[in-house]
Amino acid sequence: MGINSITGPALQGIQKGFQGMRRVASGIANTQQTNQAKPTDLSRAMVELQQHANQTKAQVKTLQTVNDVLGTLIDERV
Repeated sequence: MGINSITGPALQGIQKGFQGMRRVASGIANTQQTNQAKPTDLSRAMVELQQHANQTKAQVKTLQTVNDVLGTLIDERV
């Protein structure tokens, strides 16, 4: 298993998480500008925003773990 097989999907997950957060944040801003915000719509949007944030955090932790493992492997070999 190569390093790219782990880091590639993690980076894609981070990118998707940020795209989702931007999309939801834009939707919230547009709804508030038109004064058509329903409490259920905003609640749903905030939950979705948090889900994207959690997804992004999980992928960042994956990259941190890969970095730690690589650091340990390099330290073992040297």
